Amino acid sequence: MKIGLFFGSFNPIHIGHLIIANYMANHTDLQQVWLVVSPHNPLKEKSDLINMYDRLEMAKLATEDAVNIRVSDVELKLPQPSYTIDTLTYLSEKYPEHEFSLIMGSDNLVSLKKWKNYELILRDYHIHIYPRPGFDNHDFQQHPSISITETPMMELSATFIRKAVKERKNVQYFVPEKVLKFIEGKNLYR
Repeated sequence: MKIGLFFGSFNPIHIGHLIIANYMANHTDLQQVWLVVSPHNPLKEKSDLINMYDRLEMAKLATEDAVNIRVSDVELKLPQPSYTIDTLTYLSEKYPEHEFSLIMGSDNLVSLKKWKNYELILRDYHIHIYPRPGFDNHDFQQHPSISITETPMMELSATFIRKAVKERKNVQYFVPEKVLKFIEGKNLYR
């Protein structure tokens, strides 16, 4: 089976993440998308990252009814910091019957050269790119392992949602209803 791995902190998961995952699962050659909840991206600040198990639970709540999208906690079990190449290697060895690809935004493609063993990722895995505002041109645009998709562009960010929740603004429709109830029930991001 062709599986796309969509890595993220999902802090919190929002409608933009779900639209991207749904697009990849239904409008590309991928048969399934796994949302891989990352404990901490080595290239990002950890300051406003909530508990990884709460982020995992929100991702599960958001995808309960999804047909071809599932949530993976694989990076929560691997040594930290988690590097994409290590997770890809682990999953490829554990599930040799699957063909894994990456799903990433064009903003991440710009910084790909900073990733651990990025050459191996480009050599051994396909990468499906979704557009991000302001990140149109990048070094790898013509690389044979890269597919630029026509995923609807999402300007919604988890940062925006965290700020809105902190300011007690309504975020209904930005996150799934079950995720919103979870955030309110645990008083997250306040």
